Amino acid sequence: MKKIRFSLYRLFLIAAASILPLQADEPESSTDAPTLLITGASFATSANGWFELGCEALGVNGINRAIGGEAIANTANRMAEGTLYSPEEFENIDALVIMQVHERNVFESENFQESWEDYETPFDRSDYAAAFDYVIKRYTAECYELRNNPDSRYYNTPSGKPAIIVLTTHWHDARTTYNSSIRQLGAKWGLPVVEFDTKIGFSKDTLHPVTKDQYSLIYAQDTQKIRGVTYGWHPLRGKDSYIQQRMAAIFADTMRSILPVQTCTDFK
Repeated sequence: MKKIRFSLYRLFLIAAASILPLQADEPESSTDAPTLLITGASFATSANGWFELGCEALGVNGINRAIGGEAIANTANRMAEGTLYSPEEFENIDALVIMQVHERNVFESENFQESWEDYETPFDRSDYAAAFDYVIKRYTAECYELRNNPDSRYYNTPSGKPAIIVLTTHWHDARTTYNSSIRQLGAKWGLPVVEFDTKIGFSKDTLHPVTKDQYSLIYAQDTQKIRGVTYGWHPLRGKDSYIQQRMAAIFADTMRSILPVQTCTDFK
């Protein structure tokens, strides 16, 4: 019996010795990777898959706070309530991605305020441009103010946390009011825009050569009319969907030109 116990003990030591070096060589935890947070509505929820696929391709963490049926006013209100992200999440967010793509003008408003603190909350949906202005100004201010937070790694830095805000177009080019105004908004603030509409692989200006209908219809699960023309509304969802994979590729390619080179391990 003693010989059996001794043999088992030797086997245990051999197994433990073989495991320990492997543990020492394990890659760093994903908690060390950069983090992207997306806010948006039905086109950005995790049921789609493009954001998650894009984050996987980049080797970053993704936090998806998109909720179907919401608008930029909801994003603004969640920021005001402190529910869009926790203080711990905010410290670690490397970029805020906004995909609120309703067919509205998000560039011009008579209700702009000098500071985000001058806006009255909660917002309603009467002024999309003002809500975008609030979100951009507040996020930028919060990032800068981390320089004064003793608990932040950005404490005592000259500029606080870099305020990386990423805007996106609609997934195709039929929402011309939104797509053009989001580019104007990006240019105004110097913010990058993920241009799904020009890189998705088709255009509203040319019909499908076989169906003779709008190209977007073959990739959509439902339809909508814009200025009397029927287009694809929500793209087919799921990570196996061609459109979701293409959007993920466009998103990842854009983010590679935005994030600092040292933040993602596969930027080679």
